[in-house]
Formats: sequence, C-alpha cells, structure tokens
Amino acid sequence: MIDRKPIESWLTDMDGVLIHEGVPVPGADAFIKRLRETGRPFLVLTNNSIYTPRDLHARLSRMGLDVPVESIWTSALATAKFLDNQHPGGTAYAIGEAGLTTALHDAGYVLTDTDPDFVILGETRTYSFEALTKAIRLINDGARFIATNPDNTGPSPEGALPATGSVAALITKATGKDPYFIGKPNPLMMRTGLNALGAHSESSAMIGDRMDTDILAGLEAGMETFLVLTGVTGTADIDQYPFRPTNVVDSIADLVDLV
Repeated sequence: MIDRKPIESWLTDMDGVLIHEGVPVPGADAFIKRLRETGRPFLVLTNNSIYTPRDLHARLSRMGLDVPVESIWTSALATAKFLDNQHPGGTAYAIGEAGLTTALHDAGYVLTDTDPDFVILGETRTYSFEALTKAIRLINDGARFIATNPDNTGPSPEGALPATGSVAALITKATGKDPYFIGKPNPLMMRTGLNALGAHSESSAMIGDRMDTDILAGLEAGMETFLVLTGVTGTADIDQYPFRPTNVVDSIADLVDLV
C-alpha cells in the first residue's frame, strides 16, 4: 500500500452519497458541517447538467444540507470551463436546461444554431426530435460534438429515464461522430474541480457510490477514493471491476471523523 499524504481537500458525489431518492443520507449533514467548521476545501460534484449551482444549493438547503453555491461543481460548469480553455469566446448549439446554458453564457459563449463551433448535448427532461435533428445536421456540417456526461440513464419516481449518454449514442449513430464526454469518469472533471479549489490530487479524496464513474474518475485523477454503500454499487459488485477503491465504508457518516 502506498503511503498517502493527509487528506486536505474533499470531493464528493451528491446522489447516492449525500442524498438518496430526495432524502439526506444519515450523517451527510454532520459531514458538511464538519467540512465548513474546519475550513477544509471541498466540492459537491454531480454529472447532472440540468441545474445551476444556485438551484442545487436551494435544493440541498431544503433538505438541511448547507452547501455554499461556490462548493457545487456540475458537469455543465466543467464543460464551460473546458470550452473556455480550449476555444474561448466561441459559439455553440446547446441542448439542455438552465444549468448548461447559464454556464456557457457565463463563460462568454454565444448560443446559436447558425454555424456553431460546437454542438453541446446536456441533460433535459424534454429532448425534442426537432432539436436532435438540428444537432445532427450541424455536426454533419462540421460542428464539433461535446456531451456533458456519459450517463445512459437517470432516475425518476417512475423508473429509469434516457439520459445524455443514450441520446449521444443516437446522434453518433446518425452522424458517425463520437462526442467528447466531459463528466465523470473523465478525470478532467476532477482536475478542473481540484484546480478551482487550488488543491492537489495527492492530498485530496473522492467519495462516491459508483465504481464506474466516481471511483474510476478519482483513481485516474490520482486521488484517494472512498466508496460508500448507500447508492448504486454494493459490496458484491466491487470485484466485477479491474480496479478497487482505496477504502470502502458503509456511508458518509463513517467519514465525519476523518475531516
């Protein structure tokens, strides 16, 4: 086992770690409270690009979790940061909600359906055939294809919903072009988050409930990883993967004393 530096900064997934099916996971409030009391840099991450950080702050506050707006990092923000670094002041045709369009506007991007530099696919509850057709034609005409995250499905009270990854596959099938996915498990989302904190991977930890996104992204970004068993991945699932988390704990409550 490699000796790691003490953990100074924390990144944590939201759904399945801090909240589960709209309810806070026991211990989540104590964990956030401890982070704020100690002044440890931290970010709450989500691959969901629908909501702005302000929306998510309000949603978490209603559940009793006091997460500052600036401590929320979404795949939409990571996408906007990537585009600002790669192609500042560009143009984009975006399919998504306020979380994505606001992040792009704030990064100085102009949203247009006329000869855009990029087509950007995000999460929305109302994917329209007209918008997807437009995206396909723009990509065929030379626009580069970006997707906020590769998640194939999202949760709803009625069951699974098609999400960005599934819709991206439809566009890929129609254009022959694969998107560049920004969100987890791309370690880029972790690295841009760490940069936003001014933190180093060697002294940072990632907490997640999914081996295939959270733990993989944390591992590839060089961070210590904690798998919690309050979400998607169970103990029996871990051995199905060719990599392992640094630590496995029952829930976020087990990590309060480590902060």
